[in-house]
Amino acid sequence: MHLTESHIILFDGVCNLCIGIVNFIIKRDSEKKFRFAALQSESGQMLLNKFGVSSTDINTLIYISGEKCLDKSSAALQILNDLGGVWRLFYAFIYIPAPIRDFLYHQITKIRYRIFGKRSSCMVPSSGIKEWFLI
Repeated sequence: MHLTESHIILFDGVCNLCIGIVNFIIKRDSEKKFRFAALQSESGQMLLNKFGVSSTDINTLIYISGEKCLDKSSAALQILNDLGGVWRLFYAFIYIPAPIRDFLYHQITKIRYRIFGKRSSCMVPSSGIKEWFLI
């Protein structure tokens, strides 16, 4: 897969909420267009470096679509749009100014471990979903 043809989601590999979101997307990705990597992984770090994104901030979701790199609420909304179906309707929230959307996004990131928990190590994909992950 070439980078220009890809839809890569970088996520916090120890966050249970983030892992739940990855599983949610995989279940609905009938075209198998998305690929995933933990922000903490070697693949994730290489992609962050390629796009000039700080590798120390794991409080954001990163979405790479072709040569475009989005983060925070813009990434989440674009992922839902690209997922298609009824999920595309949520893209209407893109019209809310980014500072407001990102403020709400940041509030969730601050409490995600407390509410959903945190793993002691990064998610290891099972054999049934391994094809979705960058190694």
